[in-house]
Amino acid sequence: MTNSWLARLIMRLKHAYYGISFKRRISAAFLLFIALATGVVGISAYSIASKELQRNAFESSQEAVVKTTQIMDDKLYNVSKTVRSIMLSDAYKMMMQDVQSNNISNYYVHLSGMQYIFSQAVFNEPLIESILIATPIGDFYPVLQRRAQNQSFYESNLYYLTENNNGGLWLSGHTDVLFTGESRVLSFVTKGTHDYYSNTNVYFIVNVNESGLIDIINQNSPKNDNNYLIVDSSGGEVIRTEWSSRQNLGRDEVFLRQVAEADNRSFFHEFDDTEYLVNSSRSKIVDNWILFGMQPKNKLLAQMMKVQRTVGVIMVVFLLAALLLSNKLTSVLLKPLYRLRRLMRDVENNRLTVRFESKSRDEVAQVGFQFNRMLDEITRLIQDVRESEAGKREAQMRALTAQMEPHFLYNTLNTIYCKSVMGEYQEVNKMIMALSQMFQLGLSGGKDWNTLEDELSHVEQYCAIQGMCYEDLFEYQVEVLAPELLTCNVPKILLQPIVENSIQHGFRDRGSGGLIRLSVNEDEGFLHIVIEDNGVGMDEDKVRAGMKLAVQPDSKKGFALYNISNRLNLYYGDKARMEFHSREAGGVRTDLWIPIRGEVQWHG
Repeated sequence: MTNSWLARLIMRLKHAYYGISFKRRISAAFLLFIALATGVVGISAYSIASKELQRNAFESSQEAVVKTTQIMDDKLYNVSKTVRSIMLSDAYKMMMQDVQSNNISNYYVHLSGMQYIFSQAVFNEPLIESILIATPIGDFYPVLQRRAQNQSFYESNLYYLTENNNGGLWLSGHTDVLFTGESRVLSFVTKGTHDYYSNTNVYFIVNVNESGLIDIINQNSPKNDNNYLIVDSSGGEVIRTEWSSRQNLGRDEVFLRQVAEADNRSFFHEFDDTEYLVNSSRSKIVDNWILFGMQPKNKLLAQMMKVQRTVGVIMVVFLLAALLLSNKLTSVLLKPLYRLRRLMRDVENNRLTVRFESKSRDEVAQVGFQFNRMLDEITRLIQDVRESEAGKREAQMRALTAQMEPHFLYNTLNTIYCKSVMGEYQEVNKMIMALSQMFQLGLSGGKDWNTLEDELSHVEQYCAIQGMCYEDLFEYQVEVLAPELLTCNVPKILLQPIVENSIQHGFRDRGSGGLIRLSVNEDEGFLHIVIEDNGVGMDEDKVRAGMKLAVQPDSKKGFALYNISNRLNLYYGDKARMEFHSREAGGVRTDLWIPIRGEVQWHG
């Protein structure tokens, strides 16, 4: 059964083969030969070139790490050499004579004499952050640096770590506790010697600026491809870089095992779902310090991708040449290709509704169908972009519409319509301009901040509109006691909700005689804003209880105050505050204190 089916299939293939013209067969054979030859040559060339490029890239990366380690060792050696040069200076020897005799009477003379030695040391090695010579008769250090008076070296962890170490000891990066400023430093600690006596209880502490050492290490990184870090033999950080801070190396067991074996070797390791080539080199100055260079594999092998693209282009060029030499392929393929090209031109003219149609299912037709799917994807992406842009516009409007209730707009538009019908065109113009300026100030170009002047203008436009909607209902007064405060920045739409509460709720039982007073003054570095009205007052217990439970009270006034309180806390933390109470004479007084100077910190 199977043999007969296979025989029929072979027979049909023979009929199909002999049924086509000789040109077609020659063309097919020619194309097949060109494709196979180009493919074999291209793949072989890519394979050979990629192996050579990969080997060269690995060697170059390891050489860069070794060179960087040598640069680091040179800097560490210079620091230790600086200490030796200080010990050989006359000023140091004279100081040590008084140290040995426990004579403190010449302390300030020696302190002054050491200043030139210290300045020369820092000049010769700019990486040195600070120098301290701790002795039984007092500390010697550059007077331009502020010594932390509450921290004695002999009571610090540095002393306990180096007490029993006669040679020099390098300590990993830490916060400098001996000098003010809390800088991140690496410390070189060694005992001071004098006249062949090493047990003097005198210690040199040389602090090296950690960020400066990081900058020097990164200078040798080609095109910023390397992320360098230094760890000790146990996997602990020696320096803290931006890259290493994001990695929890202490819990990476695979990496720690590699660290234990690391000594001028390379391996691949994955960080944050990205594979890195890791090169290591051990310091010759500090034996348990190992410098690692982390280079993303995809960047390291970027040249291989260029070779791959070049080979691909060459293969395409040869195939296109074969197409040009084939008459039959020209007659078969060019017609649908021309049709596809016309469709592409239509797409260039933004006609995205066109589609490729073909009864055939050959390769060209498949390209056309892929083109159709691409157009469908582009159409979908354009629709997504439109929806996204609509969302952005909606977000820009939210700052205004969140504080303006619909009935305010309805009443405003109805009032404009009525005044227009009655011929009060000047009033109509004023209301339209006020509403326009209110929208402009409320949106503020998408920014979260307004100057106090713009915020007061926003409230003024709001009151002008409400004053024309509710004639003779209230008066609005503003008093700025210090005009220079008008340039201060405040969160936008901060005051209008409070004024709206006064109009909508404080004056709900009034027909006229309402008064809203807003005053601004400076109060011990704070912007003090007071808003008070002569309305019906508020239920203080209910509002405070609702704000304390972090829920929105039923009272609209309570909601406005709750909203403003949360915004102040978000922008300023506990630096800003708000107080409110009902006045004995009637109405509500709201006080806001907002910091004038200093950076605004984002809390939450």
